[in-house]
Amino acid sequence: MFKWLLLFAGAGLVYLWIKGKKQAKRNAENPPKPNKNKAEKAVGPEAMVQCQYCKVHLPQSEAISHDGRFYCSKDHFHELDSEGWIGDAQWRISPNQDVRPENIQPDLAVIHHISLPPGEFRQRESSKYIVDFFQNKLNPNEHAYFAEIAAQKVSSHFLITRSGALVQFVPTQKKAWHAGASEFLGREKCNDFSIGIELEGDGDTPFEPTQYQVLANLIQKLTSTYPDLQFAGHSDIAPERKTDPGIFFDWKKFQKETGISAKKLPYGLDPR
Repeated sequence: MFKWLLLFAGAGLVYLWIKGKKQAKRNAENPPKPNKNKAEKAVGPEAMVQCQYCKVHLPQSEAISHDGRFYCSKDHFHELDSEGWIGDAQWRISPNQDVRPENIQPDLAVIHHISLPPGEFRQRESSKYIVDFFQNKLNPNEHAYFAEIAAQKVSSHFLITRSGALVQFVPTQKKAWHAGASEFLGREKCNDFSIGIELEGDGDTPFEPTQYQVLANLIQKLTSTYPDLQFAGHSDIAPERKTDPGIFFDWKKFQKETGISAKKLPYGLDPR
């Protein structure tokens, strides 16, 4: 009985061996076709990009991408670079700029307000018109007020919209055309030595909490590079012409959220 079991077991092993050989032969003669639905693995070197802040090169997959630019780290993304651009802002370059006088660094920040059309932000998102205005792209046919101002050539370094978006038009190392005829503590032509910051608003409406938050964050970055900055409203440096940022700009809140010394606010903290 035991011999018969060995015989059957041996026969089974021989059968399996022969079957395996035949299957191997069939596979060799008819190799499996590739799955056309399966995505092929990408080949070739990965694209390299350059950090806007420090200019180091790195693989694109490792970079932080924003508004068509790349950064190697979060720190560099949020910093003010050597030319005066902030990485996490929306860059909308204005042609209305020129170089500062030789050996002049900004030591004044001027707070403005702007609304185009006037007061329209209360009903709808309208900050795009401010961007168009500073880029000389404002369509005079879209609003009667636009026809009055479309030919003007003005700009600011920064705009903070009602929703808290930070837009930059001019690098801080360059001069923006925001102050006009002006005087700060006996010094004329404030554009030469100042940074202009526009808050979307009309002077008749309180500014949004998020605008103060973004402003405080911006001031922190600016004072890290320009520690001598003082602060004023447009009405402080052009009192005969301007009223902005107006009585609804809270200078006390501004000082509290930025931590700026009262000495840096020569016109005081009262509404005006």
